Amino acid sequence: MGEATGYFVVKQKAVPEVLLKVVEAKRLLESEKVMTIQEAVDQVGISRSSFYKYKDDIFQFHDSSQGTTLTLTFQMDDEPGLLSDVLKIIADFGANILTIHQSIPIGGIASLSLSVQVLPTTGDISKMLNAMEQQKGVHYVKIIAKE
Repeated sequence: MGEATGYFVVKQKAVPEVLLKVVEAKRLLESEKVMTIQEAVDQVGISRSSFYKYKDDIFQFHDSSQGTTLTLTFQMDDEPGLLSDVLKIIADFGANILTIHQSIPIGGIASLSLSVQVLPTTGDISKMLNAMEQQKGVHYVKIIAKE
């Protein structure tokens, strides 16, 4: 029986450097800044064997998320306008908000879940998530589902 394929969403800082270099080599090839795999691996500083070993197993999140629905969970301070600021970030990146559910705040902290449709015109999802996490008063943003 074959091993089931599993997928994980991890932050860039948790990904080994060799895998990040494979992504960069693929980007160089796709953008035609280099013409051969050898040129790409030489430029990023990895071996061809590392490239071939991982090339089909790592890709940027944004590239794989278009046309999908992401369900996000947040914890944020219960402050006037904070939810509006977060929703504006989503709008600025061109994603479509499908659902919003916010619990009654307890101890000044609100729990929130959002379903967001990623469109072909949506900007870089990882940058959008980072912008939301950097918003003053947002404790965390997590992806809990991808459909």
